[in-house]
Amino acid sequence: MFSAEQKDCLQELMNVAMGLASDKLARFLGTFVHLQVPAIEFIQSSELSIQFFQEAEHKALAIISQGFLGTEGIRGEAILLFQQESAHTLAQLFDYEQGTSSDLEMLMDISTILNSTFLNSLAGQIQQQLSYSAPRTVASPVTGISESLFYSLQNCELALKVDIRYQLTDYAFDCDMLLLIPGEAVGRLQQTLDRILERY
Repeated sequence: MFSAEQKDCLQELMNVAMGLASDKLARFLGTFVHLQVPAIEFIQSSELSIQFFQEAEHKALAIISQGFLGTEGIRGEAILLFQQESAHTLAQLFDYEQGTSSDLEMLMDISTILNSTFLNSLAGQIQQQLSYSAPRTVASPVTGISESLFYSLQNCELALKVDIRYQLTDYAFDCDMLLLIPGEAVGRLQQTLDRILERY
């Protein structure tokens, strides 16, 4: 669906946004964050549902989602996937009280930092205003995967999957970020990318 030029442009936008988000996280935690090049692909939402099930089955996952909506019709959800074991270790290091609820509190803090910084950077680059919903936990080792996540996937025929991995260099902790953008909003994104490419 995307031309080579559009893909390169989108990759660069994601690189910049990811770099700013990782820097903010590193300052918050007082450590370095190792980054990999974001993997961008389009997949059917049904395939993503299977992926969530498989990962939840083999790993104790916490998944936090935050919706976003742009002034020109670009919308979707930013989803962060955490391994609960590494989250528990990090919560102890940073003096959160012991227990699953405290682990989730810490993950919510990290999610707010990563999502807000990433989305604000993306909005600035594409020259749009973005509004956000409150972050919410859509899966945890205690509750399992909530129906709200499946509802989001069912209403997203084609998902733009941007897979970003944030890894801390000093601690056994990493998380993956996924952007889900529904089919009609993908067309809006293409128009925005074309407008950016015309300027250069």
